[in-house]
Amino acid sequence: MKGNLIIISSPSGGGKGTLIKEVLDLVPNVGYSVSLTTRAPRSGEEDGRHYHFVSKEEFQNEIAIGGFLEYAEVHGNLYGTARSQIERIMDAGRDVILEIDVQGAQSVMDQVPDAVSIFILPPSYETLCARLTARATEGKYDLEVRLKNSHFEVSRYNLFKYVTINDEVHAAAAKLVSIIVAERQRCDRQSESIQGILDSFERSNV
Repeated sequence: MKGNLIIISSPSGGGKGTLIKEVLDLVPNVGYSVSLTTRAPRSGEEDGRHYHFVSKEEFQNEIAIGGFLEYAEVHGNLYGTARSQIERIMDAGRDVILEIDVQGAQSVMDQVPDAVSIFILPPSYETLCARLTARATEGKYDLEVRLKNSHFEVSRYNLFKYVTINDEVHAAAAKLVSIIVAERQRCDRQSESIQGILDSFERSNV
């Protein structure tokens, strides 16, 4: 059975990375799609774990060969999702989490309408501002751009199938886990297993 594509998006500073880390620790058989980006690594980020950090030339070459499921320019940097990586994980029967900005999420949802899409909302603008300021990974200009863009990003919440409010990390992560587990129980996602059970009843000749 093919795995599910799980799209998780939020405004910058919404906490999606922290929540995804908890989900990966809690839910078995879930992979993570590592995106390509042209932005510089932040303190503590590792190439191949948080992102694949590439040059603009390398990114453009990947565009030219059709290697991206989606790509977009966000806050002046390019981000892209490698199509081959997503397909490899899903074909192995594992769910794959795609952590992505709102612009990229909409592009993927257009191509994969059956994807499980989840939007992470901060409890308030003030909380988002405090989180972005506290992490201190952006300069003043970049911080202002991200806060300005957040107004548009949160307005797109209704494009997603699910919304989770990130007011407390463990509670919000538990909600994400419940969504993933529930999606696995859908009839149409279990058709092969269900048919095998029904066939066993047919063979019983009772």
